[in-house]
Amino acid sequence: MSLVNRQPFTLKLVASLFIIVWLVLAAFPFLWTVWGSFKVESDFFSRESFWHAITGFYTQKETGSAFTGNGYYGAWVESKFWKAVINTVIVTLSVTVISLTLGTLGGYALARSGRRYAFWILIAALVFRAMPHITLVSGYMLPFFQLNIWGYLPTSIIVLVAINQPFTLWMLHSFFLSIPKDLDESAMVDGCSRFEAFRRVVIPVMWPGVITTGLFSFLLGYNDFAVTAMLLSQDNQTMVPKISSYLGSIYDNGHVMYAVAAVVSATVPLFMLVLFFQRQIVSGLTAGAVKG
Repeated sequence: MSLVNRQPFTLKLVASLFIIVWLVLAAFPFLWTVWGSFKVESDFFSRESFWHAITGFYTQKETGSAFTGNGYYGAWVESKFWKAVINTVIVTLSVTVISLTLGTLGGYALARSGRRYAFWILIAALVFRAMPHITLVSGYMLPFFQLNIWGYLPTSIIVLVAINQPFTLWMLHSFFLSIPKDLDESAMVDGCSRFEAFRRVVIPVMWPGVITTGLFSFLLGYNDFAVTAMLLSQDNQTMVPKISSYLGSIYDNGHVMYAVAAVVSATVPLFMLVLFFQRQIVSGLTAGAVKG
């Protein structure tokens, strides 16, 4: 009989209950927001009865149905939330591509270098990563104003790459260390140059690590608020600052449901992205923990 089968029934019951409670507590805020995004403000933020948010009492009264898409229409059409989505895609993809390009080249060079300065470069990157993000923002603002580029998307891309680069450098460096040097050295013996060995032999082996690092880079640009809120103008806002502006101003006009619908619109793609790349993420994290 295996160890799992010999576990006491009480222990398995407690563990199962703990997992169920944890899942409910973790998923409830998002599921409740999704549910409420199809209600009117009088129901979702009702002070009369909690059940109004469930039954849709005022939603039925105002729209003739227990559910409505007025919040999504107001956010996407009337408030043009789609512009913030396009800006977010541009920023996140740019940050991810630039960070991965520099991170793979730099991480490979440092992992294969026998020089002592490679260690100090990594230490400097670690110190740079530990700095508060607001320090970088304040340092970049003066040259951005002098160059008259403040408020445009490239400003936030530059700062986010600077913030993210130490992380990608360290993470990809650890992945490269897990790949034996004999692999690329054998490729060079067979006639490949150093870059050809890197591109044709090493990168395909550590592809899960690249995907894992790329996902974290994507999330940094996707979820950032401090950098994008300070460096982007009102017309060039990404999704997170745009949602914050809804909560700060649109609430006065009775359109707080725009923010609720926008939160759901911004969160659903993240769930889909993680679910789609879950195998690559797990294999990438596991590969980075094993040294060759």
